[in-house]
Amino acid sequence: MFWPDTISKKLGIRYPLIQAPMFGVSTPQMVAAAAKADCLGSLALADLSADECIKLIRETKKLTNQPFAINIFAHEIPVVTSALKEKFVKVRTFLEQLARENNIEVSLPYFEDIKVNGYHELIDAIIRENGKIVSFTFGNLDGKSIQKLKENGVTLIGTCTSVKEALILEESGIDMICVQGTEAGGHRGTFDPNHVLQIGGLSLLSQVYEQVAVPLIYAGGIYNAKTLQAVKDLGAQGFQVGNLLLASEESALEPFEKERLKNVNEDEIVLTKSFSGRYARGVKNKFIEKVENSEYILPYPYQNKLTNGLRKAAKSQQNVDFVGLWAGQSIHHYSELSTEEILRNLINQAEEN
Repeated sequence: MFWPDTISKKLGIRYPLIQAPMFGVSTPQMVAAAAKADCLGSLALADLSADECIKLIRETKKLTNQPFAINIFAHEIPVVTSALKEKFVKVRTFLEQLARENNIEVSLPYFEDIKVNGYHELIDAIIRENGKIVSFTFGNLDGKSIQKLKENGVTLIGTCTSVKEALILEESGIDMICVQGTEAGGHRGTFDPNHVLQIGGLSLLSQVYEQVAVPLIYAGGIYNAKTLQAVKDLGAQGFQVGNLLLASEESALEPFEKERLKNVNEDEIVLTKSFSGRYARGVKNKFIEKVENSEYILPYPYQNKLTNGLRKAAKSQQNVDFVGLWAGQSIHHYSELSTEEILRNLINQAEEN
């Protein structure tokens, strides 16, 4: 049998293929389409409020009765200091000026307008909504949250970008670990937001496999049967795909963004903190060139909240130079078929290979 079955049995799915969460790209429709392919969909809730999360969970349940993962951010919230507030004003002024210079009309929020959400309020909401699979990134959940989720029969999937992080997750009792190679698109799952770990996925997976006993899911660069086979040979029992689904029918990306992806080349895929304050891999554009390595980057989530309005305004103008277009290093033709068809095609390729 081609497919390892440890993870699929545990998660109640036929194939151990997981649609990556991809906050801002994935949708409840994408989650449901992944479920139709007998794979695991992931509902990206990031750091939304509990009420927003409940709404999206219920919307997804109306579309599918199959299992799906609920993905949240396990980040630490920066301490509010006068220095942070002063820098916020400076960055806000710079970004508004940059927007005006590029014919984007936008009024960015003041510090007092920003609501920062931690993950703790989401734990009770997920339990109330009977969520049974929770994946998370940007760190580890605290012991009390882990215990509460496990007492309610929730399977936990953590994210690591190093052996050290994998060992922390295993020691905490996390059921499965998603090993994220540097090839992966979007935000890095690194625990420390100020330290970017540039470990290639195959090297990292091999090392993590040797040192932890829990089942491993691999994320980063899987886009065809050969890449899937390679990570399977190195010990992966689950396979997370995101880049492959960016232009899918259910993707939240606009047509102009999908078109940009189809014309991207390898030296345009970069790591940047400019949009969110955390390292993320995406397509280089004018905004990144102006802001990266400048003094105008706040810690996450403040940079992310501040640039959100600018990104929305740019999107409404179809201005690809000021949107955060996340993508991994494996460039392909970016199919616009449904998520179900794309995943079924990958399954068929893998089984024929």
